[in-house]
Amino acid sequence: MSAGKGGLKRRDVLQRGSLVLLLGMQQIARGATILAVRVWPAKDYSRVTIESDTGLKTKTYFIAEPPRLAVDIEGIDLIPALRELVAKVKPDDPNISGIRVGQNAPGVVRLVIDLKQHMLPQVFTLPPVAAYQHRLVFDLYPTQVLDPLEALIAERLKDKPDKGAATDAISELLAKQTARPAPGPAAPPPPPVTAADKNQAGGASPPVAQAPPESVGAGAGGRNKTDRLIIVALDPGHGGEDPGAIGPGGTREKDVVLQIALRLRERINNIPNMRAFLTRDADFFVPLHVRVQKARRVQADLFISIHADAFFTPRPQGASVFALSEKGATSSSARWMADKENSADLVGGVNVKAKDAQVQRALLDMSTTAQINDSLKLGGAMLGEIGNVGKLHKPRVEQAGFAVLKAPDIPSVLVETAFISNPDEEAKLRSEAYQVQLADALMRGIGSYFAKNPPLARNRPL
Repeated sequence: MSAGKGGLKRRDVLQRGSLVLLLGMQQIARGATILAVRVWPAKDYSRVTIESDTGLKTKTYFIAEPPRLAVDIEGIDLIPALRELVAKVKPDDPNISGIRVGQNAPGVVRLVIDLKQHMLPQVFTLPPVAAYQHRLVFDLYPTQVLDPLEALIAERLKDKPDKGAATDAISELLAKQTARPAPGPAAPPPPPVTAADKNQAGGASPPVAQAPPESVGAGAGGRNKTDRLIIVALDPGHGGEDPGAIGPGGTREKDVVLQIALRLRERINNIPNMRAFLTRDADFFVPLHVRVQKARRVQADLFISIHADAFFTPRPQGASVFALSEKGATSSSARWMADKENSADLVGGVNVKAKDAQVQRALLDMSTTAQINDSLKLGGAMLGEIGNVGKLHKPRVEQAGFAVLKAPDIPSVLVETAFISNPDEEAKLRSEAYQVQLADALMRGIGSYFAKNPPLARNRPL
């Protein structure tokens, strides 16, 4: 009887083993499971992402005429999920004209990306992180890119002729604000700014606070006068593969901060001889060091990174402003926030094999005490204005080691507009009225900073 039981057990084990082996062979034949496919178009570059439950092996071929990238994905069969890529290419994609997929050989799917111009493709894989599993990424960079500084100057040349008169009027107004009064009776105080002036959504902001002019900061007798294009770099956080924080109602940080940045850009561009430059103007990912690199390339006078806080609980609320720190974070919450924001590259997906990445990161270690001091002044001006339209999380500018603030020659701040993890503040961030108020406040902060800290003359006027 026991022998019979033993024989039954052996047969049972053998049968189960055969079943496991059979399932294993089927799993191998099936290959990786495609979880999602995404296409991120942008003027800077276009990205194609294939997400799967296991890593994918590829062989790539670039054909110059007509320009296209062919990719053989091994160990996988053609499935409907891959065919979805064909429909995800938009007609206005600046770089990709179309995508074709087909079964090239047993277990090999060929993907052909037809390009609108000659490109420098980067193909790399990313390990699982955050909500993502394995990702196969194709970054397609145009070989010919318009110089962003030239583009800003070209915008300036398109200004209407009557803007010169507005510039002169604003210059005179700010010159009176910044010039030292001559000895004698004290000058009468400026008219008070009412709460309605500061908080009216969509209304005109006080002209002094809003208007760094063409000849900004001219002192008595015209000393320290500059006559050039003033450039403010706006950096909407996250983007593309990196959604940033997500509120309890599903609001994505990357969406609201881009909306706020676009509103602020409109206000800046309405000032004669002043232009906003966005590190991203659409939904695509920009690595942290590239954000800094972009601002330096256009010789920005200021760098303002815009974000929306998130915390583990829905209770925290209020806006914050951060500057860089040379000596560690000013609080544990500032350190935590910097660590969270600095991890954006992992989620967004950086090609660590890119040749210039290490060089650019080395440049980020050249921060100066003067830059940090100017950043604190800018942060203070902005914090004071933000406090007039909403609550503040901390009444002072905090400091921590934010990678995106490490331009050695540009005053740089990071503005956390509100806690998107707080349901009430999430609703405010989605509100057009609050976005308008916030953009107005940031504009007044910029104007207030320039009124006391006029931009220096460059070697050549822009």
